[in-house]
Amino acid sequence: MTGRSGLVRVRLLRGVGVATAVYGVAVSVVPDLLARPSGLVDEEGRVASATRISLRPLAWRDAASGLALALAPEGPALRTAAYVRIAADLGDAVLLGMTLPDRNRRRKAVAVSVGWGALSVLGLLGGGVSRPVGVGLRRGRR
Repeated sequence: MTGRSGLVRVRLLRGVGVATAVYGVAVSVVPDLLARPSGLVDEEGRVASATRISLRPLAWRDAASGLALALAPEGPALRTAAYVRIAADLGDAVLLGMTLPDRNRRRKAVAVSVGWGALSVLGLLGGGVSRPVGVGLRRGRR
């Protein structure tokens, strides 16, 4: 990587992307994975059909943005994918933090959302990009 894109911690961003994509696909198939920890259940602990329906697009957004982060070419495309992921995570923190039915669950949702966003921010800050094997090494030296 050269220029400004050299500052990006590509492995970290790719890892965030893969994890987000996998989680997004899982929640789109089984929305209870997000609904239950968020407290979006009735008195008997069941997740309403309407809740499942409304969580699937959110999960698909995570799958798509995670996939973009995992596969975008290094440089402006990868940075843009990271910005989209950060915006989604911060949006989740604000919206879930204001609207989930239980204060403790709101705090946890904010912490998780901000945490994932922070990982992408760290990836953009750079400073820890490892060079490809052999780059910068002189022959005969290790």
